[in-house]
Amino acid sequence: MLKIGITGGIGSGKSTVCRIFELLGIPVYYADAMAKEIMNRDPELKAQIKQHFGEDIYDSQGLLDRQRLGGIVFRDQARLQLLNSLVHPATIRDSEQWAARQQAPYVLKEAALLFESEAFHYLDKVIGVSAPQPLRLLRVMQRDQASREEVLARMHKQMDETIKMRLCDYVIYNDEQQMVIPQVLALHEKLTH
Repeated sequence: MLKIGITGGIGSGKSTVCRIFELLGIPVYYADAMAKEIMNRDPELKAQIKQHFGEDIYDSQGLLDRQRLGGIVFRDQARLQLLNSLVHPATIRDSEQWAARQQAPYVLKEAALLFESEAFHYLDKVIGVSAPQPLRLLRVMQRDQASREEVLARMHKQMDETIKMRLCDYVIYNDEQQMVIPQVLALHEKLTH
């Protein structure tokens, strides 16, 4: 079974594209959402996070205080890199186990940081979802009720969109100029044959 990554900058429309693939019967592993879950359920990862960020980073029910952790890592690039170095391998392991349980011609792993986390090494191909920055900015501002400055700050922490798309094997354009569904159907056809 093929393991295909799907990535793109914030606001590019990765989730929309993934939902279309799901309608075609393709299982999708949402790495960002699963990473949050894994930080609460993986005993080894929890121990590592406690070791580096303090025992009280988890509450009395054993759940991660995400707001507190975010306050620590988003002000300190070295601490963010440390957290990512702990979480990314655990998420890659979990996605590998998940993929082995699926019954489909291929599976998708959706992740904003597919290249940055080195997770692409565990995949057969990578799909990029591309949209122009002004459109991505508007989408995220509306979706997250965030200011232009907040969204731009988040965008600047991600890999440059042009570089990211060059690293992908396939690109789906979600620019409101080209229809997305025909692009997904053509790619699905290619991946199943």
